[in-house]
Amino acid sequence: MTNSSYRKIVLALVPVVAFLAVLFYLHDAGSKTHHAATQYGTVPRGGGTLVFATEREPLCLDPHVYGDMPQVYIAEQYLDRLVSMDEQGMLHPWLATSWEVADGGLTYIFHLRHDVTFTDGTRFDATAVKSNLDHMVDPATQSGTAGGYIRQYNRTDILDPYTAAVHLSSPYSAFLNVLAQGFLGIESPKALSRPRDVNCQSPVGSGPFIITHWDHQSEVVLKKNPAYAWAPPTSRHQGPAWLDGIVWRFVSEPSVRFAMLQAGEVGVIDSVPPESETPAKSNPDVSLLMADRPGNPTNGTLNTLRPPFNDIRVREAFIRSADIDGALGSIFFHHYARAGGPLSPSTPDYSPDFEHTKDYDPKRANELLDAAGWQDRDPEGYRVREGKRLIVHIPISTVLAPADRTLWEQVQATARQTGFDVRMEPLSETANIARSDAWDYDVRIGYWNTNTPDVLRIVFGSAFTNHFQHGIHQNASGYSSLAFDEVVAQALATQDARQRKALYRQAQETIAKAHLQITTYSQTTRLGVFSNVHDVRIEPSLRVINFHDAWMTP
Repeated sequence: MTNSSYRKIVLALVPVVAFLAVLFYLHDAGSKTHHAATQYGTVPRGGGTLVFATEREPLCLDPHVYGDMPQVYIAEQYLDRLVSMDEQGMLHPWLATSWEVADGGLTYIFHLRHDVTFTDGTRFDATAVKSNLDHMVDPATQSGTAGGYIRQYNRTDILDPYTAAVHLSSPYSAFLNVLAQGFLGIESPKALSRPRDVNCQSPVGSGPFIITHWDHQSEVVLKKNPAYAWAPPTSRHQGPAWLDGIVWRFVSEPSVRFAMLQAGEVGVIDSVPPESETPAKSNPDVSLLMADRPGNPTNGTLNTLRPPFNDIRVREAFIRSADIDGALGSIFFHHYARAGGPLSPSTPDYSPDFEHTKDYDPKRANELLDAAGWQDRDPEGYRVREGKRLIVHIPISTVLAPADRTLWEQVQATARQTGFDVRMEPLSETANIARSDAWDYDVRIGYWNTNTPDVLRIVFGSAFTNHFQHGIHQNASGYSSLAFDEVVAQALATQDARQRKALYRQAQETIAKAHLQITTYSQTTRLGVFSNVHDVRIEPSLRVINFHDAWMTP
């Protein structure tokens, strides 16, 4: 990108050979590689239905609604985007053949492909772009992710059937990056016009697969789109998918998923449990394919809008009372590295300088609680002040993975030694969302995967707190700082990469010093692949699975 106010990016196909070397990170590259096409010949075979076993069922198949990772996993298979991103973070055309940035970064003019059709027969054009962006920001959509990414969106003007001018309310240097994510996939405007819940059940895209039906609590079935002819340059081939279809099965228990993989009952699983990595390495029929995701790491965010965490001393004390490194070692067998800062290491403009601002330090934690007036303890050993116990409420969703629940139980145990009464409160996912929307928690467990450091603004910016009404708020801490808001706004406005990196370092420092989260580990795509499945790809923007290039041998 240049510093000019008017830039044009022309279509440039990336050679496939360049991507073969960099597209995958193989967990055990020294001793075993993914079962690639070279093992069975260079020509992929068409046909076959792949069974994929995944951990969590999405609440909605439309990624514009809510916006959680299970949604984007499926969206990757049936939706296309305006732009694509490669492993080096460079942006390339996709549904948009080229674009210009004008008006000091306030206008993006997209020139669109003329040959794309959604699988319901609707053509892709400038009207479809407008319909999708309008849908993402419509409050009725309840878009926590896609809508949050493009809050600067103002309107789209249709210049001609295949040219769309997208206007923003303020410069947004991350705009193209977020458009490359599956959460902002382009759906059929005809399908979007249906009621939200109907579209959640059967959304329509232009991608390599078509959703045929969703059996709740069981599976989603997808079939090949035989007309597909507009894959991104990061794909290994153009044209329809090799597979005839995918059965997207929900299997919540990690050990059951891994047993199914070992037995060849499924072709691919996700969320491979750490304890299964050693057996996987010794099984010639199983390969591991892994990649850390960028964004804000897995964490517990502290609610600063009410006691006890409206006191920064108590926040720091709680963070330093949690032995996260010990918990990761004992629960995940040292397969998960600690992510100690507000950004995961794979995020652009990540700084390693803040990895140790949250280290376990019970001595420091005790000193901080004493200074905050919590010197006394009751007969059970918990801290008390003015007759009230130091209680921390943590809602625990039933969809939280068992290992993550165990991790927070260890946080509970070490925090008790410092004097915190940590109460973990199991809830259904629906009840957990309601508690979150009402700010009825002391710690909210979550993460935010994205390919831009602008996640700092979304997770900690004052505009995302929704202070004065109940509803979706991406800023779970309630943190509000005009100085921080100004720094991240400057980072979005600048086109100077060095200046942007320095601003995001400053933002990371501010957040680290505010003690707003217990960060644990980076979210990771952890795939197990059976030996008859080949060329499973991890797409570059969010590091999620893509089956367009996958094929099977008998």
